[in-house]
Amino acid sequence: MVAPDATVDGVARRSESAAHRELKQLALSWAAAHRLRLAALEVRLPRSGYRADVAATTPRVLADNAVTAVFECKVSRADFLRDSSPEAGAAEHIARLGERLAALRTLIGGHRPDLRRGEALFPEFDAYDLRGLRHETHDRLTAELRAAQRKLHEGTKFAKLVRWRAASLLYLVVEEGIFQPFELPEGWGLLARRGDQLELARKPCLNATTPAERVALLERIAAVGTQRERNKATLSPLGTNARQLASAKVGRD
Repeated sequence: MVAPDATVDGVARRSESAAHRELKQLALSWAAAHRLRLAALEVRLPRSGYRADVAATTPRVLADNAVTAVFECKVSRADFLRDSSPEAGAAEHIARLGERLAALRTLIGGHRPDLRRGEALFPEFDAYDLRGLRHETHDRLTAELRAAQRKLHEGTKFAKLVRWRAASLLYLVVEEGIFQPFELPEGWGLLARRGDQLELARKPCLNATTPAERVALLERIAAVGTQRERNKATLSPLGTNARQLASAKVGRD
């Protein structure tokens, strides 16, 4: 991982870019291994101007158990904290709120197994499904944590992607050790790099998404794939010959 304060012109940027590309490929592989087989890199998300590093979905987006996912890759702490200016004591406050909320969710999950969306073959998708939950303490802690994290992450897109329901599941994909667990934005899952693999360090919360929202993301994924194929055709020898023939015809006309 490149140090955030590296100053050699061009070197840090190229190295970090290579590391970022590696994280995106690892996220793509992880998604494919966990039912999210329709995926693409650099997908512009519906209802926003943001571009996801990786977006993916299960094949049957209209099915009741369909899920979509967005992966944001961060290779340095500077990248993670970009445009944020936490106030004194904000980090400690967030840490305490996060610990209380995590403990409460574990307690709720133990007493309410119906709130866990488990799939025996894919335990990594055992996310908390809290959409129908009415719990005063949970609602209050969640609101407090999100408000505190908005201050910590002001100017970043983490909170907005949750609010806009960009996907059923949101993951941060990171190099190991670039931030503390309590800094993870509320609702996001965490995939940490371990060598040439990703390890699920924190499960995400399941966001409610409609069939229309899932279809919209699938269309964006398909658009990226279509553009990639068009680019390949343009760069192929056949594409070159076609352009030459077209140019010759224009010249004759």
